[in-house]
Amino acid sequence: MFSSFSIASDAPLWVEAGGEAYLGEIDTPKEVKERAKRDADGRAVEQAVGTFIRSHTLVSNSQLAEDLVYASVRGKIEKVEVLEEGWDKEDKHLYRVRIRALIEPVYPEKGGGISVKLSLSKTDLREGEEVRVFYQASRDCHVYVFSVAADGSVTLLLPNSLSRDNAVKAEQAYEFPPAGSRVRLKAQFLPGYKERQAEEKIKLIATTKKEDIIPLGFQEGFLRVYDAKSTGLISDLVKRLNQLEPSEWAEATAVYTISR
Repeated sequence: MFSSFSIASDAPLWVEAGGEAYLGEIDTPKEVKERAKRDADGRAVEQAVGTFIRSHTLVSNSQLAEDLVYASVRGKIEKVEVLEEGWDKEDKHLYRVRIRALIEPVYPEKGGGISVKLSLSKTDLREGEEVRVFYQASRDCHVYVFSVAADGSVTLLLPNSLSRDNAVKAEQAYEFPPAGSRVRLKAQFLPGYKERQAEEKIKLIATTKKEDIIPLGFQEGFLRVYDAKSTGLISDLVKRLNQLEPSEWAEATAVYTISR
């Protein structure tokens, strides 16, 4: 189901949108009409991009386990059909246009921004074994480390209530839990999990500026687990990353298995 839905959300999308522009004292009617059409184009792209992101987010509650490429998606207009246009009947200075546009998703290359490295002390773990997370960024930034369980539930490991400072220096190696910490990160099966093996993930997101992620649902306790039954956190995070330029953030994923 995931792959088929993902492919569908890659397809160009037809959307309808309206735009408007106001005739000022120094404007020509031609300029106003062009502004109204640009406004409609922009609204069409915005609407399509929102659909691309939502369709992918709703496929899986473990959105953080994926590449998050949809958070950097942009839209390109392939075709436009003008459905109606004209001056407003009540306000002769207001020009309105409604279009139907075919929008294609575009994924910018992440060049010249942050690159991150992520690895684990072990990738094949027995239940109860400890694991450490190692990471490094190419430039000064802030990192957010998540654990994504087999059921799609998400735990924010860093920052947390004991360690809210998640700033890292360029090319400096870090680990979680940090050396000397009393915190231990152990491989555990979810309560009621029946299988003998589970695949889980560590997801790291790095941003050039500090993002206020904790209030999205992790402000209580040392480590806050976000229930897989709700996509609120994931949706909010994707929307927030979508507001950043591709060069302003990066992500990496490390996969591990737990065996009984």
